[in-house]
Amino acid sequence: MKLDRRQLLAAGAASLFAPRIAFAAASTPKRLVFVIQRGAADGLATLAPLGDPAYSGLRGDLAADLASGLKLDGMFTLHPALKQLGTLYGAKQALFAHAVASPYRDRSHFDGQNVLETGGAQPYDRKDGWMNRLLPLLPAGQARALAVSATIPAALRGDAPVASYAPSNLPDAPADLLQRVSMLYSGDAELHRLWEEALQTRAMAAGTDLGGARGGEAAGKLVAALMNGPQGARVVMVETTGWDTHAGQRARLTAQLSGLDALIAALKTGLGAAWDETLVVVATEFGRTAAVNGTGGTDHGTGSMAMLLGGTVAGGRVVADWPGLAPAQLYEGRDLKPTASLDAVLGGAVAAHFGIDPALAAARLFPGGGGRLVGGLVRT
Repeated sequence: MKLDRRQLLAAGAASLFAPRIAFAAASTPKRLVFVIQRGAADGLATLAPLGDPAYSGLRGDLAADLASGLKLDGMFTLHPALKQLGTLYGAKQALFAHAVASPYRDRSHFDGQNVLETGGAQPYDRKDGWMNRLLPLLPAGQARALAVSATIPAALRGDAPVASYAPSNLPDAPADLLQRVSMLYSGDAELHRLWEEALQTRAMAAGTDLGGARGGEAAGKLVAALMNGPQGARVVMVETTGWDTHAGQRARLTAQLSGLDALIAALKTGLGAAWDETLVVVATEFGRTAAVNGTGGTDHGTGSMAMLLGGTVAGGRVVADWPGLAPAQLYEGRDLKPTASLDAVLGGAVAAHFGIDPALAAARLFPGGGGRLVGGLVRT
């Protein structure tokens, strides 16, 4: 593909402050954030069924810290690392759906993530993602999507335009260089517009960093910065990794959940009043084995849990048709048995949040999920 001089200059201007985005004012205040837990997060530790008599025998030392967590009811206790989520639960802004799974029943990370992100019935039967298919169903000013990722994840791929943002490890450009480039582009309407968009995005994300000791808190601040104000994104996907805890799970999962807790807390603080119109969905591709393995971890499983967080959530409860953890109750003798559709939970929450007809949402967003959505998860 050949590029002329103007195209090359435009690409160079935009690449200095990836991504090349600036959003128009949204027509409604609704916001959606999808946090994917890549690696198969352990729902049986995140929201531990301590009331199940088989649990402690299956988990051994992995259950040692969980008694100090927030007891939600006679069955479930929230992991002690999730203190901020516990506060949201008390404020009825957190809902947990347990023993859920997508239609996928094998245990490959890549295939499972593809099904979760595309909303299909099996891996790679769809080329676009459920979040991208959501965008045409929203008002024009609401359909502004952003992936906090180096590339566009499968959930956001499709015909609708989507931007991505990943913090650079390169040093910031000096202020005098920015001013000189602005002057250089001032005489060209197209290049000037692209440059101003790049500067605007840079300003929204200033001072944030996904890595280092701040971890989840930095990520939450970044997402809030990119969503705030009339120019902010309204539909965002955040990738988190490190949930594949085959060994040494006790310490590793505590660190992971602490990061997630900090991310959500920083996002809530950063959004301010906009949190009241925000839905955060947290989900993973599948769960982990009911029993601990020989290296203090767990292996790829089936049923897991999902979280709905935010000001529009009808929270303060756990939604679960609990199957039990006795040997005869496990899926294939090893995993938590799914008793509810993850697609139905996600689709039901998103449809209610944006006021989309449930039948339309089921057909468009999660065609592999069987066509029925769970209602009553979000206040309308």
